[in-house]
Amino acid sequence: MHRTCPPGAAPGFTLLELMVTLSVAGVLLGLTAPTFRGMWLDSQRALAVNGSMHSIFLARSSAITYHRTVSICRSADGQTCSPDTTNWQLGWIVFVNEDRDEPPVRDRNERVLVTQAALPGGTITSNRRGYSFKPYLRSVVNGTVVFCDRRGSAHARAIIINIAGRPRVSKRDSNNRPLRCPSG
Repeated sequence: MHRTCPPGAAPGFTLLELMVTLSVAGVLLGLTAPTFRGMWLDSQRALAVNGSMHSIFLARSSAITYHRTVSICRSADGQTCSPDTTNWQLGWIVFVNEDRDEPPVRDRNERVLVTQAALPGGTITSNRRGYSFKPYLRSVVNGTVVFCDRRGSAHARAIIINIAGRPRVSKRDSNNRPLRCPSG
């Protein structure tokens, strides 16, 4: 059906048509907003987990390539290891640990391979101050790194590093218990 306008009237929408359209759009937006927020939080968590996995794989392969100990430690400034096990979301470094400090301590002459800047929007905690990868098997301190966001423990992910230095992503801890986030 073709709608015609009376002579002298401008074509367009009536006020009633505009109000109905805006109401429907508002309802649809209200229904989909939580889904988009969840998708955004999932992508932020995946970014953090993937960045950490990349660092672990780099450290493992570099230890074999350079025949040296390569360590990952929490670092707020991108140059030194922080003495704390918490707040990994502030960043970390991967470096060639020439003197094999344990826990890892980066000295001035030790080359930094990767610097990971702060990751906003959540918490990253670990039960270790750092992880050292050596050029031979069964030489790594195993541990767990937990990634949480504002949704809490139900949406947390962990990277579990075994004694051989192999990481895996999990929704549960190494003892198959639910993950725990600092805020609950």
